[in-house]
Amino acid sequence: MANFYQDNPDIEEIIDALDLSEVAALLENDFAFAKEYDFAPENAADAIDNYKRALDICGKIAGERIEPTAEATDRVGNILEDDGTVTYTPGIKLAIELYGKSGLMGATLPYYLGGLNMPCTVLTAMNDIVSRADCSLMNMFGLQGIAETINAFASEDIKREYVPRLATGELTGAMVLTEPDAGSDLQSVKTVAYQNEQGEWFVSGVKRFITNGCGDVLLVLARTEPGTTNGSGLSCLLVEKCPQVKVRRIEHKLGINGSPTCELVFKDAPAKLIGQRRRGLITYVMALMNGARVGISAQGTGVGEAAYRAAREYAASRKQFGVTIDTFPALRELIANSAVDLLASRVLAYFSSKSVDLEAGLTKKFESLKGTPEAMAVRNRMKKYAAFNKMLTPMAKYYASEMAMRVSNNAVSVLGGSGYMKDYPVERYFRDARICSIYEGTSQLQVVAAIAGVEGGLVPEAMEDALDGVELNESLAAKVPAIRQLADELASAIETVKANPGAKMYHSLQARRLVDAGIAVIVAALLVRLAAKNPKREAALDYWLNVQFPQIRAALEIAKGGYTASVTDFETLAPMPKAD
Repeated sequence: MANFYQDNPDIEEIIDALDLSEVAALLENDFAFAKEYDFAPENAADAIDNYKRALDICGKIAGERIEPTAEATDRVGNILEDDGTVTYTPGIKLAIELYGKSGLMGATLPYYLGGLNMPCTVLTAMNDIVSRADCSLMNMFGLQGIAETINAFASEDIKREYVPRLATGELTGAMVLTEPDAGSDLQSVKTVAYQNEQGEWFVSGVKRFITNGCGDVLLVLARTEPGTTNGSGLSCLLVEKCPQVKVRRIEHKLGINGSPTCELVFKDAPAKLIGQRRRGLITYVMALMNGARVGISAQGTGVGEAAYRAAREYAASRKQFGVTIDTFPALRELIANSAVDLLASRVLAYFSSKSVDLEAGLTKKFESLKGTPEAMAVRNRMKKYAAFNKMLTPMAKYYASEMAMRVSNNAVSVLGGSGYMKDYPVERYFRDARICSIYEGTSQLQVVAAIAGVEGGLVPEAMEDALDGVELNESLAAKVPAIRQLADELASAIETVKANPGAKMYHSLQARRLVDAGIAVIVAALLVRLAAKNPKREAALDYWLNVQFPQIRAALEIAKGGYTASVTDFETLAPMPKAD
């Protein structure tokens, strides 16, 4: 029977190479939870074994029960009823039920609230597996960030009321941010929240493009401070599904049709304030967004995996001119590009997730050690990973999103005419992949988010962190200088870009090239780490150094060249079409 964890050794190999022992110790409070909960691990090996068992269950459900429903889910979609409620397509309903019963819907939640207390890195692997089975399902399964946000910021009463039921799949959630006139510019949100004389909160307004907007628990970004027009007037409120919340429409989309994308109308809907007023956008939504970006890095990786496998298997069986088409050099290069692209996405996504885990774990440890001699060292490491995450999280989301489009597009090319037909799933993968580079911040916005870390010199630090503790054989040791050399070339290009007379404009124009170079350096270091554990992976490292690095160097030459015509001669290069 199909198991999407067991049949994909990449997942376990990367987890082993990254070594989650410290993450496990931080999460488990140095394994003190084992005294309180029978099912809590007693040591790092026990914890990692638990992680792999959970991934095995996730893979079994994905392969045996979810993937077979994905085609029908895409075709049928969800149904908006006359009363403004939504009926999930049968495959999505089944998936929520199965994953809820398995306990995996609460993978990262604490034990006392019904969760499994597992790291973000394991949730990323689960989202990867789920997205391979049905890309649209990740939008419900991966919304565990809703419960995490409630757990992190809400009162204890609210936590206990909602988090355990989110962990079992009894409730599903939604992140309710976007409005018709406030997409990426969330400071412009107009939905209002107000209190009555008894101090009870209510929400009124319209929200659009809300993933799983028909969910039971809605975390709504709303304006609580009259007269404000910026982010400081926004707060986060919990609205439970009720008659005062209507789904006005379900969007008809290019892909991910199993995920209901809703337009919501709130008419004096009862609400509960999460955390403090005025911190909705600055603190709570940013935490939600960062979690969502990590989730989409896994989503892009998962759908890329599905597309790659479809192309690889088709090429090995399809014959033309008396031979299988995977013997043609041009097609071999296309498929090899996809394979290495996919591996790069996965190592970057998992490495970024581990960095998130370390920041979170070290933050808690620092709080417990305040006033002790050990506190300062913990604080310094906490700050290091916090800085990494501001760069790595958008990098991972950006790279995985773009990879998913490249690999799914390549899969359509490999299948040719068949790939364009609905007889094969690759056209669905192609449609599903496209959203990854749009929602939770477009690829352009991820570059904007990552560039500060790149220009601030974090790429060499992240590279060295990836290489830390790795035992290198002679062959691998000989390749590390080339990685450090590219990091030096990136630093030189950054100085050139900063010195350009049109600094602000030129900086924006070249940001993507600089971020791409930073990703190339970090991925190369991660591939060294992977190859040190599994010598077969050295082939992927060699491919990256010989194919990706020259392309990055060419891009850095453009960045240093000073050419600005795409901006300064825009009207000439891209004239406005004349009306008839």
